[in-house]
Amino acid sequence: MEDVLAVYTRPRDPDRPLVCLDETSKQLTAETRLAIPMKPGRLARCDYEYERNGTANLFMLFAPLEGWRHVQVTDRHTALDYAHVLKDLADARFAAAKVIVLVHDNLAIHSKASLYEAFPAAEARRLVERFEWRYTPKHGSWLNLAESELGVLSSQCLDRRIPDKQVLTEEVAAWEHERNAHHAKADWHFTTANARIKLKHLYPSI
Repeated sequence: MEDVLAVYTRPRDPDRPLVCLDETSKQLTAETRLAIPMKPGRLARCDYEYERNGTANLFMLFAPLEGWRHVQVTDRHTALDYAHVLKDLADARFAAAKVIVLVHDNLAIHSKASLYEAFPAAEARRLVERFEWRYTPKHGSWLNLAESELGVLSSQCLDRRIPDKQVLTEEVAAWEHERNAHHAKADWHFTTANARIKLKHLYPSI
């Protein structure tokens, strides 16, 4: 825990940008009947029935000191998907950085091995060395600022029926553009002491 908190106290360094990564899924649901549109004094009304249309995965990349985030919508949530997200982060988003400080949780696919599964050994090694790997502790994924940013995305964009991946991608891109245009950053107040208190409150047996 102290390791992650120490990373958050570092000053902004363009050569070593801090990026937090997390993911979530979204159930895609299509309307079976046309909604009754809103009018003055009355909200839009949707039928309770809907059609399930599969799920999509969303990778959240959040650079809190930059006020930048990117959401990558994928069909699945696999080691290969994760590896390609990291490659794009290293070679397109922060190509000029010497090292990217990467904070994420201990999910099985969040490992260097995923890069070796996706790319030839030399390329995988190159990408591994582009990152400083930092993991949140067990039961401490809430220390990941990307998880907080996913909460904002969920409340501002995902809390409604979205019929398919194409619409989801467009809606998320519009949300991302708006947040990035305002350089929205994280309001982080945790210290080692109060993070320990929260961890003990959530998991008394620890």
